Amino acid sequence: MAEPSTIARPYAEAAFRLADAKGALTEWSATLANLAAVAADERVRAAIGDPNFPSTKVAGLFIAVLAGKFSGEAENFVRVLAENGRLEVLGEIRAQYEVLKNEREGVVEAEVYSAFEMEQGQIADLVSRLEKNTGRKVRARVSVDKALIGGVKIVIGDQVIDGSARAQLGALENALKA
Repeated sequence: MAEPSTIARPYAEAAFRLADAKGALTEWSATLANLAAVAADERVRAAIGDPNFPSTKVAGLFIAVLAGKFSGEAENFVRVLAENGRLEVLGEIRAQYEVLKNEREGVVEAEVYSAFEMEQGQIADLVSRLEKNTGRKVRARVSVDKALIGGVKIVIGDQVIDGSARAQLGALENALKA
């Protein structure tokens, strides 16, 4: 079976093209987030995986749960996904859509791991420095990782900036072994 990312790509691209043409990138982002949340529910996952539950009923389930929260185009999108047996990859579709949206908006996602809770001023300063280095707007998600001992570790795409005490101790250990 194909990888979920491979299956999701054409649907994410189609949703992006539709949203971009309508000037509705943010609205579609919210729609896909809602759809992915519904798809992640255990009861819904059971319905999706039940071969005795027709695709039209599964699509109807999504539409009923999110009634009034999305457009007719989004309803059609759900129906197409259901007909093609692709509702289980809604989380991946959303993730790939967000990547396309961020590229269009010149935004880069940064995962920031800190040994200690960071204050808003510290986060703002870090984001400002990252924006200066990347030349793009940075959207940072900050989480605490006590295993770092001290400092921060930043992941932007496939680039890792590890300024943690744990990394420095590891480098020192390697240098002493050599």
